[in-house]
Amino acid sequence: MVKVDLLLKNANVLTLDEQNSRANVIGSYDGKITGVWSSEEFQQIKETLDYAEQFEEKDLNGATVLPGFIDTHNHILMYGITKSQVDCSPNTSKNISELITNLKKWDNEHPGSDWILGFGYDDTLLEENRHPTREDLDKVSTTRPIYVKHISSHFAAANTFALKLAMLDATIVDPEGGFFGRDENNELNGVLYEPAAMNMVFKHAPVPSKEELIKLIELAAKDYVAQGITTSSEAGIGFTYGADEYDIHMEAIEKKSNPLKMRLMILNSLLLKDGIFENYSAKELNEKIIEDSKGMAKLDSAKLFQDGSIQGYTGALRKGYYSNESEYGELIFSQETLNEMVIDFHNRGFRIATHGNGDRAIDSIIQAYQKAINLNPRQDHRHRIEHVQTATTEDLNEMKKYDIAASFFINHVYYWGDRHKNIFLGPERAERMNPLKEADDLELLYTLHSDCPITAISPLFSVWAAVNRVTKAGIILGEDQKIDVISALKSMTIFGAKLNFEEDEIGSIEVGKFADFVVLEEDPVSIDPMKIKDIRILNTIINGKVVYQNSEANILV
Repeated sequence: MVKVDLLLKNANVLTLDEQNSRANVIGSYDGKITGVWSSEEFQQIKETLDYAEQFEEKDLNGATVLPGFIDTHNHILMYGITKSQVDCSPNTSKNISELITNLKKWDNEHPGSDWILGFGYDDTLLEENRHPTREDLDKVSTTRPIYVKHISSHFAAANTFALKLAMLDATIVDPEGGFFGRDENNELNGVLYEPAAMNMVFKHAPVPSKEELIKLIELAAKDYVAQGITTSSEAGIGFTYGADEYDIHMEAIEKKSNPLKMRLMILNSLLLKDGIFENYSAKELNEKIIEDSKGMAKLDSAKLFQDGSIQGYTGALRKGYYSNESEYGELIFSQETLNEMVIDFHNRGFRIATHGNGDRAIDSIIQAYQKAINLNPRQDHRHRIEHVQTATTEDLNEMKKYDIAASFFINHVYYWGDRHKNIFLGPERAERMNPLKEADDLELLYTLHSDCPITAISPLFSVWAAVNRVTKAGIILGEDQKIDVISALKSMTIFGAKLNFEEDEIGSIEVGKFADFVVLEEDPVSIDPMKIKDIRILNTIINGKVVYQNSEANILV
């Protein structure tokens, strides 16, 4: 007899199973799916169901139900932190004068000596087409430290006071994997390139209390579930506040401040010598995470970076940048060093996720993975490359050969596509940014992600971007790399489950899987593809419990 404590009826169910079958009724019990039926099938068996004492029945009035969305690469803690900082994004700061005005406004509203922290400026969209310098930020204050992070999180700008607090001057040597901006006299101009340089200033900023950070995660999680996300991969535990981030995430889960199922990428520094997890195997660390989170979080991977950002000229390319052919970007690690780390993590059983935007970085990552796999063959490792902006056909073929997965930062096409075409990559390379169709044709395991807060958290926007490949200027960038709607939806659901080693538990609506759903006002497969990003999210359900209710909708109230 089929047990049910929740019935969703009169629905348009896209199961996204292997047959892409549809249904009308879903039953679940104790957080797992117990039945998926057409309306006719349900009429035949409804009297035989074992209804729980606390049974709920919901009429969805024809709304569409999908498996809950899985975003395989974002930074929920970092996103939460931005809610406490000054918004310097292109929405508020079209030029450096407006950026200064916004920072001054915050300074006036929050008098004192604390740091002024901002986020989101984009030098390529500022009218001056440059980074703000310490001289610009000194106009806001010379008595308070100021630190403003770039939209990509790969650069920042600091004022003179912040540089002095960090004891940085013209004599400082550039750190490995980063460098300091300098003026014509070789003095520091306040621009910081890549985390290696950024952290030399940011580490002096005050750290919010654990309670404050948990509250910020709670605010961020509310935005995530409002977009239909049920499983989220934190793409770098330790990236902002080091080892303390692990405990912060665990406590946020324990206090139910974060209802999402979390998958944790652990920054390489925490897994190496003197890191808090240096002696852990992947199996041991996963068991610890599951125990500490009571099953709501699991290990995703060991996280590495091998280059920076294309729009900052720090993405490592084989061929020079379109607007500056002498610039190729830089690899963060030598090939030997990367190989050593990858072999270590691979031998300890970790899946490895490595950031690679430029094709030279992607090639370097592939080489490191190949070496580890050849030395110690391991079935179903699912090592992955993050962003994969400029992968060539040859790169994708090598990834397929070694079963290396890809998590594509597809939103780049809309937000930066025009500038990549005209400034950074040129027309030919920009046309095949995020080569999804090639990956799909190869049957490469791939997903899409938002990289929030780099772009807004919205799986439907990512689906829209993959299907339409429209830039901000309204041009189609890479017609041949478009994928169909079903494939795009699967890249945010069942493909994400496969990437997370969880295809038997989540990602499609099938009996035995967890009851994780998103309820949409319209069917993304049936409407004009250009309208997909605007579909209204009505509800989000995790383990059979409603975690988001659209206040304007009357479904699942």
